[in-house]
Amino acid sequence: MKVKVNGLICELENGSALAALMKQLSLEQKSGIAIAVNEKVIPKKQWQELVLSENDQVIIIEAAQGG
Repeated sequence: MKVKVNGLICELENGSALAALMKQLSLEQKSGIAIAVNEKVIPKKQWQELVLSENDQVIIIEAAQGG
């Protein structure tokens, strides 16, 4: 299935959870990440449970430090 991640198309297996997407993107171990699916923020504790659907819109935001 295809989902859009930060404006780019990403291919996933049908029935994949949000956690699988994060693993595919090598972001599963990073901290300071916020994710919204179809404009709804998803708490990290729900990443394993939330199953993505065809054409879902995913926005991933990483916190950055700087000055």
